[in-house]
Amino acid sequence: MNAVRPSPEQWFSDLDLITMAAKAAGEKALSYFRKDPDVQWKNGGRSPVSEADFAANDILKEKLLAARPNYGWLSEETDDDEARLGCDTVFVVDPIDGTRAFIAGKDVWCVSVAVVHLGRPVAGVLFAPALGELFQATVTGEALKNGAPITVKPMGAELLRIALAEETVALLEPGYRASVSRIPHVPSLAYRIAMIADGRIDGTVVKKNSHDWDLAAADLILERAGGALFNLDGQPLSYNRPNVRHTVLCAAAKPALPALIAASQGLEGH
Repeated sequence: MNAVRPSPEQWFSDLDLITMAAKAAGEKALSYFRKDPDVQWKNGGRSPVSEADFAANDILKEKLLAARPNYGWLSEETDDDEARLGCDTVFVVDPIDGTRAFIAGKDVWCVSVAVVHLGRPVAGVLFAPALGELFQATVTGEALKNGAPITVKPMGAELLRIALAEETVALLEPGYRASVSRIPHVPSLAYRIAMIADGRIDGTVVKKNSHDWDLAAADLILERAGGALFNLDGQPLSYNRPNVRHTVLCAAAKPALPALIAASQGLEGH
């Protein structure tokens, strides 16, 4: 087990570390952006991965584990090592969240880095270098965007701006569906959740089979901004389990979340 002192000071120190590493990885990825990087396909040809993903992953792994060698490691672009399950504290990393957008030359992608302690994120960073945006949070601090505090959007009388696939909208409870305005697709899941945290949209529904690395940093940033990411049982997520995949999830400002969860129950089997 890790000999880690679970204190606010530790997590603020970790935030500085992961911010530095995310910026370095993001700048490296940006050097490949819109330059036709080499692309491979994984998961039976369903998921693209570029040379930029691997280059960013190498930087993150080198910088983070050199500074915290007793932390575990979980990354989309590293073969899983079950040794992480014996660690109280783990880095959870997606070198480029939104690889399809990155390959297509679209700006909405980010480096996602979280520190997870005993199953929950305690420090998190999302760095979107093509947009010049940096989101940060610790479990005891404010959520920040480019250094300024952010909060979720207050509930009002207007239609809820929800990030959903068109086919998903049809599965929502009909009464709730009438209160929703769908926004266009946001290719990075982590960035989509950050958009809830800074008040640009009201919520999203995450289809099943998202992974720890898609979610951990964004989950904490949303929580510290006044929102939450829950499963359809209304429970927060647990990270660094043997199975890093998740079921259908809902994210929104806390007052708006129960209605979104109730309206999304029909998505369970899809």
